[in-house]
Amino acid sequence: MNMDDQDIALFTDSGITTLENQKTALREKLSAQIEQSNYISRDLSWIQFNYRVLDQCRKTERTIYERLKFLAITASNLDEFFMIRVGGLYNYLDYNKKRVDYSGLREAPFRLRLFEELQTFASEQQTYFTENLQPLFAENAFRIVSFNELEAYEQAQASDYYAKTVYPILTPMVFDNYHPFPILANRIVILGIVTRPIEDKRKQKKISFIQIPQNLQRFWVMEREEETLFVPIEDIIKNNIHTLFRNVEVLSVDAFRITRDGDFELDELEDTDSNFAEEIIKKLKTRRTGRVVRIEITKNYSTTLMRVLKERWEIDDLNVFVSENLLDFSSLTQISFHPNFRDEIPALPPYSAPLGYDLGKDQDIFDILKKRDLMVYRPFNSFETILDLLEKAADDPKVLAIKMIIYRLAKNSRVTAALLKAAERGKNVAVLFEVKARFDEENNLVEAQKLQKAGCFISYGFSNLKTHAKMMLIVRKEEDQVRRYIHMSTGNYNEATAKLYTDLSIMTTNETYANDLSEFFNSITGHSIPDNYELLLTAPNFLRNKLIELIKQEAENAKQGLTSGIVVKINSLQDSEFINALYEASQAGVKIQLIIRGICCLRPQRPNLSENITVRSLVGNFLEHSRLYYFHNNGDPKIYSGSADAMVRSFDKRIESLFLIVDERCKRQAITILDYNMRDNYNAYIMQENGNFVRFENKKQPVFDSHQKFFDLCEDDLKKTGLF
Repeated sequence: MNMDDQDIALFTDSGITTLENQKTALREKLSAQIEQSNYISRDLSWIQFNYRVLDQCRKTERTIYERLKFLAITASNLDEFFMIRVGGLYNYLDYNKKRVDYSGLREAPFRLRLFEELQTFASEQQTYFTENLQPLFAENAFRIVSFNELEAYEQAQASDYYAKTVYPILTPMVFDNYHPFPILANRIVILGIVTRPIEDKRKQKKISFIQIPQNLQRFWVMEREEETLFVPIEDIIKNNIHTLFRNVEVLSVDAFRITRDGDFELDELEDTDSNFAEEIIKKLKTRRTGRVVRIEITKNYSTTLMRVLKERWEIDDLNVFVSENLLDFSSLTQISFHPNFRDEIPALPPYSAPLGYDLGKDQDIFDILKKRDLMVYRPFNSFETILDLLEKAADDPKVLAIKMIIYRLAKNSRVTAALLKAAERGKNVAVLFEVKARFDEENNLVEAQKLQKAGCFISYGFSNLKTHAKMMLIVRKEEDQVRRYIHMSTGNYNEATAKLYTDLSIMTTNETYANDLSEFFNSITGHSIPDNYELLLTAPNFLRNKLIELIKQEAENAKQGLTSGIVVKINSLQDSEFINALYEASQAGVKIQLIIRGICCLRPQRPNLSENITVRSLVGNFLEHSRLYYFHNNGDPKIYSGSADAMVRSFDKRIESLFLIVDERCKRQAITILDYNMRDNYNAYIMQENGNFVRFENKKQPVFDSHQKFFDLCEDDLKKTGLF
């Protein structure tokens, strides 16, 4: 690792000589510097979030299959973190660009601290799996076993599967003076094999690689009468390795997995949308060859293999994560969702209808929205309500146009099907597809081109900004007028994630919203630059400043002795200007309650800075994804919802929107969501001043699990909640 001059001076000036003492001194110095900052590092805060996900494995009331599912989620989360955040850090390290983290650390010392935290987390994953989860497998009628643990007839079956299915598609790739180092794929299991000639052991060793194809299941499954066995596919290959390396001595076979830098920046383009789409396709290809930032490898690995990998990819021991047991915990989903155990993960309660809309009656969604606004809070309310509106609009001869912003779609999406039908029926369909939605770029391009061929107007947004807002506008010609039906949401039009993410949306025919949305669509698909909106706050132009104005107004109310208060429920809090405004409001006496699912760079409860700020996080069966910004406003609350978190990227690098909730029932529902989140004592974690989170414990109160309570929400519940 490269240390900056100050770190080297630390050791030289203090006379520290041993390497271990140097490391200890450096850790102490870095910790002290981090503690002095009024902000928490974004990346270190994210690791704390993944600890909260890992903590779900420790809830013994969950079935073993649920606990394995959460362990798999932590592994998938880590994959993305290394690809994006660690990959981004190496863009600074590799090109000697300056970067100062919120913790105050420069890029090299921050890398040291970050990787030590990541190594500690990975070690806890491994230890908990080995000591707490694996011992429960046998009593639950399954096990993960090695090839050698199988009976002789079972080994024969596994080898037969290898010979007929696996062997034909494997391709050994040797690396020597005549063969270049192969481009190894990202996030798949690879075997590294060290060999040498049998007849002349003085000759140089050779290294070969075998990539296990992604279209093979991670485990070969063996059914016994009373249990199901899962055998890692790489173990079957290792025990049949002689079929691939004949007449040479195999010295070692090690399974490993690499993670490459998956981040990329798009150059600003002023050409047509088609050129922009081509640029996206080119950039996606760079992920296949991006810089290696992590190696995961099984223990007792070959030093010969590791020396070559380190030299080739210019990494060191910090980048190497040793697996004591199973490689790649994300593969555990094959066990969690195996058909034999489909009844072992508890089913969700039945979805409820949005308040004011009875799914059981033959009601027309258009007629309902003429009478009242609806708030849909999913997954507790069914996503069918939103699909019902879109699919009826596609069919309805009175509908003239449908406009949408799409960020992520499910596979075989009903949304795409509805838009295709609308286009076939001659309706004006205009869709902005955000093709820079990370890891959904290719799917979005395919869906967009499908709609374009059907005659829809397709826009790819802006090359230098992501369009993250979630909105739909339906124009319908009725007897007395042309009416616009609006849907504004915190989440995507994705049927799959709608069952897993908590998101809220407003469905309405309010003309003020309609005028704002028409202006908004014109600005993102054309060349209109609106001066302002009545009920929308948008980024990158107005959002940060307007939110800070609202915070300052609460501070002014507190100074004047008026009632004040702020509650913010978002995914991530990172923008320093927003944080500073909260600090100032806290010092003015405003009570501030933050509900942050993931990253939080604000330090709560710091004397003379944030004593009036509390931060809690809800992590449970559903991924908290909704956003609400509540400002007490001396008893006349202003509540905004929408797609934007309080992050630099949300304020400056994305087209975002928040909408003011004006309908009284919807406002009461929003307040109830915040109230239930604050009362939750089952899924809640409380943030400490140092950035760590501890599980909330209040044994005096009965269990209040908001993820269960929302399934039963009724009109009367809205009268029983309040804030400040």
